[in-house]
Amino acid sequence: MSVELNHTIVHSRDNRESARFFAELLDLEITTEWGPFVAVGLSNGVTLDFATIPAQKITPQHYAFLISEEEFDAAYTRIVRRGIEHYADPHMRHPGTINHNDGGRGVYFLDPSGHAMELITVPYGGRPA
Repeated sequence: MSVELNHTIVHSRDNRESARFFAELLDLEITTEWGPFVAVGLSNGVTLDFATIPAQKITPQHYAFLISEEEFDAAYTRIVRRGIEHYADPHMRHPGTINHNDGGRGVYFLDPSGHAMELITVPYGGRPA
């Protein structure tokens, strides 16, 4: 059996708010709610399980998502329409724009709990040969 990531827990100030933010932005489904978790399913079978914890205990993480050009267009339109601060770079030095790294497009923004989210259309290093 090969090793696959099945799920990861994302600490949040409000699990439903964070799950809804993420699901709506990327046109995904909230798949289940059980115990302290609200899960959002990704296309490769992985779920992000959002869990509410005290805000002072959240350690900001970085989550990068490889998406299609069409999905990027739709997500970026939602980012702009919602007035979400976004950047072309992880250091937040180029506000209100995207990057064109590796021949694709990318954008960085924060989720409601302060996690750094990244959307890219081409993996780092370029498209596979």
